[in-house]
Amino acid sequence: MSTVTSTGSSTPTPPRRGGPARAASDGWVVAKRNLIKIKRVPEVLVFVLISPIMFVLLFAYVFGGAIDPGGDVPYREFLIGGIFAQTVVFGATFTGAGIAEDMQKGIIDRFRSLPMSPSAVLVGRTASDVVYNVLSLIIMALTGLLVGWRAREGVVDMLAGFLLLLVFAYAISWVMAWVGLLVPSVEVINNASFIVIFPLTFVSNAFVPLESFSSGLRVFVEWNPVSALTQASRELFGNIDPTVPAPDVWSLQHPALYTLLWVVLILAVFVPLSVRQYARASSK
Repeated sequence: MSTVTSTGSSTPTPPRRGGPARAASDGWVVAKRNLIKIKRVPEVLVFVLISPIMFVLLFAYVFGGAIDPGGDVPYREFLIGGIFAQTVVFGATFTGAGIAEDMQKGIIDRFRSLPMSPSAVLVGRTASDVVYNVLSLIIMALTGLLVGWRAREGVVDMLAGFLLLLVFAYAISWVMAWVGLLVPSVEVINNASFIVIFPLTFVSNAFVPLESFSSGLRVFVEWNPVSALTQASRELFGNIDPTVPAPDVWSLQHPALYTLLWVVLILAVFVPLSVRQYARASSK
């Protein structure tokens, strides 16, 4: 296959390289390109890290005295699992915003002219945003320690809790990648993502106990994947009061498994959708 230049000569189009290994290799190059932006535009990283600190301090000191989680676990320990879940879900929006920005600036078209795997841009973008989420979790954990949070189940369970948060965020980043390829600008994806993410995070058990919701809304909260992610985080961090009755719904009795089922479902649906939409969008 070839393209015709302005002088009338024919220039061969770089061959597309496929396969999972090639996608991973090319994706790593794209991921490094995204991470280099941290050095060039450090303000982005500063605001990414300030946001979780603000949420921890705001809920711990402003709303903490007004919310009773029940039992003997203080609200600040109850809170951190929810803040972790909220922050990694919100952090996934960077994927969509980054892709929308690259589409708007024509950078995606430049990538298409290179002999690289068609899925490398998406793989690299979603992988680089895992780094942002890792940094956010570290900052939140340190801030949580300052306000009284403790991980009481040991190092292995604590690391398992952080890993579960990152895996779920990675899955959500593929949803945002698909949305980023659909919308015309960064401003649109910011507004569109918040319309979806705000209900998921705030209509959950992230900030208030399950018992505070009305019976009709409680059904949604119980099966909300963010609620399961929050519940699993609290269990793995040891922030669950053993004197409080266990939830009577399967999704919160097995929150880690339910969260992983959502991860598999989201990736199975949105990875192919994103790759297909990338091919359509970049061919316009």
